[in-house]
Amino acid sequence: MTTKRVAILGSTGSIGRSALEIVAAHPDRFRVSVLTAGTNVALLDRQMALFAPDVVAVANRETEKELRRKIGRRRSAAVEILSGEEGIARAAAFEGADFVLSAIVGAAGLIPTLSAVRAGKTVGLANKESLVMAGRILMSESKRHRSKIIPVDSEHSAIFQCIEGHRKGSVRRVILTASGGPFAERSLRDMASVTPEEALRHPRWKMGKKITIDSATLMNKGFEVIEAHHLFGLPLEKIDVLIHPQSIIHSIVEFSDRSCIAHLSVPDMKGPIAYALTYPGRIDDVIEGLALHEIGTLTFRTPEKSLFPCLAFAYAALERGGTMPAVLNAANEVAVHAFLRGSIRFTEIPHIIERTMEEHSALPDSELHVVLDADRWARRQAEKIIKTLS
Repeated sequence: MTTKRVAILGSTGSIGRSALEIVAAHPDRFRVSVLTAGTNVALLDRQMALFAPDVVAVANRETEKELRRKIGRRRSAAVEILSGEEGIARAAAFEGADFVLSAIVGAAGLIPTLSAVRAGKTVGLANKESLVMAGRILMSESKRHRSKIIPVDSEHSAIFQCIEGHRKGSVRRVILTASGGPFAERSLRDMASVTPEEALRHPRWKMGKKITIDSATLMNKGFEVIEAHHLFGLPLEKIDVLIHPQSIIHSIVEFSDRSCIAHLSVPDMKGPIAYALTYPGRIDDVIEGLALHEIGTLTFRTPEKSLFPCLAFAYAALERGGTMPAVLNAANEVAVHAFLRGSIRFTEIPHIIERTMEEHSALPDSELHVVLDADRWARRQAEKIIKTLS
């Protein structure tokens, strides 16, 4: 069996850590060639000691200096250390890697993901913002450079597995499931007093802070609608969302004859990560087995628009097209970070996003610099709106 050389972009985040656990459990199958991280030098140092990558990249020059001091002169000489957006993009395209796991959180993952795609890598895509911001560009570049994109989001991995071997034209629609986050049973009146600590207590999944808040607002599901549109070439009207609190069914594909195939498993991101790493093969016993007799009941309902306006914003952004999804993503990032630092209320997140979108005139998204300009504009605009609320 050939050892697969792996690059992990965002190795200190929740997806990156889970991927490294899988790699560590199968040293005969995988070798880590590249690690990239933000500013968590302590954890990155431990990962470097364990996996001995060829290349490491961090968020900025100051973090690079800190890392070099921590690992010492001898270890620094044994690995190429890069920094900044350009350094992380170079690491993503490193020729000594066969597979690139794109797991950087937020808009920061776009340029490295594009770099890996343009290098012709097989990309395990866990950074949904890349497709939200520049899905048209990313998918076009993947075809041009023959880069295979394998989805790592649990819902899109589920769709990917369900439609494998079926004709694209036979898919009538897909249904993305959402747990509903910690507030699925709350009333709209209760939502105004939600604290960051409450919003971060996800009932089913263990994830990073930003994606956990996105799950609580259902913006994460909205992003996944946009992601499914680009990954599978589906029009908006063929992508539905259902609240499924048990998080056992991750997606459902309905075919033209009205039969459906659903993907079921316990909620554990190691499953879709391992599938992307080994596609088209599989690893034995990556996650716990499913005991449906113990679960007993699986329930579903449609999302309430008044409770989850962010989901509607995502559909609207995709319908308006162009740079609007990039603006949606940027405004959401700014609003979520403001909520986490205590600057705004939970219910003001959708307000900031909606106002930012209203003030944007969408432009064609065929050029990357146009998308990045829209991203920067939306961040400035969202910050201005936040100041008016304080």
